[in-house]
Amino acid sequence: MKTLYYLILFTGVLNLGACAQQENTTERALTTATAGNNPLPDEVVRELNEQALGDTVVKTEAEWRKELTTEEYFVLRQEGTERAFDNEYDANKRRGVYACAACGNPMFTSETKFDSGTGWPSFYAPISEKRVKEVDERAMGMVRTEVECARCGSHIGHVFPDGPKPTGLRYCLNSVALDFDER
Repeated sequence: MKTLYYLILFTGVLNLGACAQQENTTERALTTATAGNNPLPDEVVRELNEQALGDTVVKTEAEWRKELTTEEYFVLRQEGTERAFDNEYDANKRRGVYACAACGNPMFTSETKFDSGTGWPSFYAPISEKRVKEVDERAMGMVRTEVECARCGSHIGHVFPDGPKPTGLRYCLNSVALDFDER
């Protein structure tokens, strides 16, 4: 039993550190979406920037458990992390909008998505700073910045200061925490 405990603990530490301990991706960041050649129309981007956030979503944990899959609940409500390179949107190159899987809040677009080499979908900026909430997180001896949905408070991923220009940020997100709307 002790061996199993240490194995689970070790795996968790590796998983937490994997997204945090990346080489500087600024120089090697490549756009993975077709945004460079085929960006979202200006009116779509303007609409997303100006769109009201909507009412705050408040539900009991029982309601969340009923509405979300087991994996979604683990990531979105229990602040878990999905496996690197084994997720739906890391290599997604389609043009569109990424929204919170729990409440539908549009948070990121393909235009700011890039290949960070981490195995999780990465973005250098949200649609608007009002769409995400950044929270200092202290766990397992590390200090990181957690990214939450500003509408429902669900855990989406983390943000690190090693991304590409123009922001220098890398929003390292869980695919299971996102829904993708191709546009």
